[in-house]
Amino acid sequence: MAKIPDHLTIEPALREEVPTVLALIKELAEFERLSHLVVATETGLSEALFGPHPQAEVVLAKHHGAPVGFALFHHNFSTFLGRRGLWLEDLYVQPAVRGHGIGKALLMHVGGLAKARGCGRFEWAVLNWNEQAIRFYKSLGATPMDDWNIMRVTGDALERIPDL
Repeated sequence: MAKIPDHLTIEPALREEVPTVLALIKELAEFERLSHLVVATETGLSEALFGPHPQAEVVLAKHHGAPVGFALFHHNFSTFLGRRGLWLEDLYVQPAVRGHGIGKALLMHVGGLAKARGCGRFEWAVLNWNEQAIRFYKSLGATPMDDWNIMRVTGDALERIPDL
């Protein structure tokens, strides 16, 4: 497993942490200049994440016990590979703690889950103006799919993700 920075934990969010998850989603939307699109509610997120048929999963990054970021993901399916993949819907780290390996730890954690679950690929999208994120993802072995702006970790890059 990838080394996690000191005083950082990455754990699945609990139902009682849905308000924290929603607050972080709103921070992400503000950063992406998309606040006007956020219509998620605590009730809806609670049902989607913890109801009888969960639609997605979320892990929280906690620095000294305080939530500072999250990754929300779900499975998809590749008809060409004939197996499921893992789609990273959102990854966010609060600005005050960026540059300390938290984003990388979140990404490696979810990538490790993809590998452990036998997924054929690990993908996400990135806004084309977010050059810093694009450079970061490429440095980890992700390949841009220019027509779609989707990032993918597969093959050797997926194999280099540490085991859980």
